[in-house]
Amino acid sequence: MARYMDIHRGMKGITADQLKQAHEADLAIEKDEGVHFERAWADPETGTVYCLSEAPSAEAVQRIHERAGHKADEVHAVPLQV
Repeated sequence: MARYMDIHRGMKGITADQLKQAHEADLAIEKDEGVHFERAWADPETGTVYCLSEAPSAEAVQRIHERAGHKADEVHAVPLQV
């Protein structure tokens, strides 16, 4: 499986609890698409949220986010890591 980093914008003021709830919503249904969301980060000041996942495709990542109620603005493959 490949790794993906996705970006959500427009979540200004997001709290740690809201980030946790959104991440848990993804985790609850991720297996339906063969996705695994590893981590999520947020900057409440800018409203930007980042999620790291392993998935069969960017489309699978987006489908889970859409079903969980927070469509990603961008989904990027991350083919290299150290």
